[in-house]
Amino acid sequence: MTALYHLQADADLRPLNTFGVAARAPWLLQVHDLASLGEALRLEPLDGLPLLPLGGGSNLLFAGDAPGVVLLLRTHAMAIVAEHEGRVRVRAEAGANWHELVMWTLEQGLGGLENLALIPGSVGAAPIQNIGAYGMEAGERIVRVQAWDRGQGRLVELDRGQCRFAYRDSVFKHQPDRWIVTAVELELERQPVLRLDYAGLGEELAAMGVAAPGPREVAEAVVRIRRRKLPDPAVTGNAGSFFKNPIVPAAQAMDLQHLHPRLPVFATADPALRKLSAAWLIDACGWKGQRRGDAGVSADHALVLVNHGQASGAQLLELAREIAASVHQRFGVALEPEPRIIGGAW
Repeated sequence: MTALYHLQADADLRPLNTFGVAARAPWLLQVHDLASLGEALRLEPLDGLPLLPLGGGSNLLFAGDAPGVVLLLRTHAMAIVAEHEGRVRVRAEAGANWHELVMWTLEQGLGGLENLALIPGSVGAAPIQNIGAYGMEAGERIVRVQAWDRGQGRLVELDRGQCRFAYRDSVFKHQPDRWIVTAVELELERQPVLRLDYAGLGEELAAMGVAAPGPREVAEAVVRIRRRKLPDPAVTGNAGSFFKNPIVPAAQAMDLQHLHPRLPVFATADPALRKLSAAWLIDACGWKGQRRGDAGVSADHALVLVNHGQASGAQLLELAREIAASVHQRFGVALEPEPRIIGGAW
């Protein structure tokens, strides 16, 4: 075995997930060089075992132990790879921290990712979940994804269309046993059109005294809002927003808003569908700040499930099911989790 990768038996996964729940894996494989990925995956002890690629551990819940091999890509390079008429291509490897990438692009004078500042996790996880916040999704900027195709046993590249990005969705999410995302290429701009219409963003910029914001000021406003609303995983275990905003038929949304005038309803790309605020639905059911032992809901944001100390992943999953059941009973709306659930089923 070379220093390009490292294999560890019976690995503790508590430090590798932002919920901070106890879990173990039979094997933990850490790869430090993409050129050695294929060799590492062919190691004899791993033959035939399930494989779980893990990024920052911020978008999954270990409701039980990992069943086989947990893979960590320890590759962090980021670079400008092309530029033409103010449009700039940036390539970042999967192991890089997403927020660090956002801040690095701002330092290079590039805009396009500012609304996605302070989202926890790795670059490799971004296209899988098609992460989004404050009116923007990563898929809008991602133009190419490099991934290891486990079926073919080689690196391939998928363009934006092949990635099939949708709301918190992608081809990688639908085929988790096939793809290992290894790098992402994004197109950014020297003179971006800023996205400022998301609720609260303009108010935060005004509170900062910024009348003519640029990408850096927008990122700072997003960071300030997120730090105020969302608990720090280093202090209180959590995985950010636990539930997706539900998509429902427009007629159902109008009926609900007629009964509950304060319910936020958002347009979607499909005029026949509307997006509802999961946070509002959960808060209306009285869940904000509630807890079941050490498994609880943030007192500041109803979308965030938290581990107050020693909650198990199974306990957090049970709480999430209880929340979803109460929302469905009161509003007739089904909630779905954002994080991937390992060792349990929704």
